[in-house]
Amino acid sequence: MTSREDELLPGTRRALSHRIAVAQAEGRAPSLVAAVVRDGRTVWHSARAGVGGHVPDETTQYRIGSITKTFTAVLVMRLRDEGVLDLGDPLEKHLPGTGAGEATIADLLSHTGGLAAESPAPWWERTPGSLRPELADVLGDDPLRHPVGRRFHYSNPGYTVLGALVEKLRGAAWEDVLRREVLDPLGLTRTSSRPTAPHAAGWAVHPWADVLLPEPAEDLGRMAPAGQLWSTTGDLARFAAFLARGDERVLSDASLREMRTPAAPPEAADVTTGYAYGLGLELRRSDERLLVGHSGSLPGFVASLTLALDDDVAAVVLANCTSGVPVVAVGADLVRIVAEAEPRIPEPWRPLREVDPSVLELAGPWYWGTHAFGLRLTADGLVSLEPLSGVGRRSRFRPNGDGTWTGLEGYYAGEVLRPVRRADGSVDHLDLGSFVFTRQPYDPDAAVPGGVDPEGWRGLA
Repeated sequence: MTSREDELLPGTRRALSHRIAVAQAEGRAPSLVAAVVRDGRTVWHSARAGVGGHVPDETTQYRIGSITKTFTAVLVMRLRDEGVLDLGDPLEKHLPGTGAGEATIADLLSHTGGLAAESPAPWWERTPGSLRPELADVLGDDPLRHPVGRRFHYSNPGYTVLGALVEKLRGAAWEDVLRREVLDPLGLTRTSSRPTAPHAAGWAVHPWADVLLPEPAEDLGRMAPAGQLWSTTGDLARFAAFLARGDERVLSDASLREMRTPAAPPEAADVTTGYAYGLGLELRRSDERLLVGHSGSLPGFVASLTLALDDDVAAVVLANCTSGVPVVAVGADLVRIVAEAEPRIPEPWRPLREVDPSVLELAGPWYWGTHAFGLRLTADGLVSLEPLSGVGRRSRFRPNGDGTWTGLEGYYAGEVLRPVRRADGSVDHLDLGSFVFTRQPYDPDAAVPGGVDPEGWRGLA
């Protein structure tokens, strides 16, 4: 993936540069670097620096904190896809004796395992990982804070456990597995567990004075799968393209879609702010745009990786300060600037190559009681069912090969759509999870449960 800034209009590049300049100045960051990906390629990169006289580029490493969790989640999903484990397996099946064995693999991926947010004291981000050489040192004597599977509670120890699980099932160190199975295949040559030059130094900026304090860069040891990695905007741009499109050498697009699907019951506050968590990925609502990715922080560094899948735009923002720069908001703004200034050009419409007449006859209006829907055949081989009012339940359906269809999203995800035919072969109605859809509202000629009043529709004096 190469950087081709000329693919963005000058006005768009100016707006992007202005946004990060404001972020670096107002956030008082020693340096800030950012990149934008469109259509799977880096199309813009820029940086601002006010310390040291060196302006970082797309090869300069920053610590990315909890974005590391997404890498760990990819490793776990690979094990699932290979049949080594199931997401519904309790941890105890594969990694016994942790004290958190009731939690499933999916619970740990989605932060619903009930585990504590942090490891026991001392503060793990600012102390050597050698102080916590074993899982027991990370989890402590009482690892659970909540009932397993009941609520979302972000947990760094939870991803430490997942890293240990990867090591147990692969028979190799987490870092080595990550390099072999993800970093090397994707060409992420500047992503590593320890910094390699050129890399930024981590700083704390005094909240009430324009002065700096160096932050320690500890090796997190056992906690590494939760936040150890160093990376660059160049590498994270490639990783963003992978998260959007998949790469069969690493993980299929279907498994990545699963990771991008909300998996954790949100807290009430999260509902109002539009936040959810999938399997190693955060989901946020920004205006009317759904953003997927992850944020990260460790002393001296903040980071964000943001994808807007519908717009096919992603952004990476890295800064070397403990606080001050709202990297999640900046990433969302970079995506918005590109998506609004240069909207995605859709693929040309093309007709279906062929169509089954028995499927074509299902197209058109249908009624669930008095609610009007339209069923449409699309060129990708799916059918879509949408309310004609524009408001209500909608879904796409994939064919099952036996004349039935399975819902892919929303209320009807996993539900079966089945045409019910009369003795002469004509369609009487559609059965969708037992609900009956007819060609007319409460069609008297269709098998509507409860029957239809024989006097039909009427007015009232």
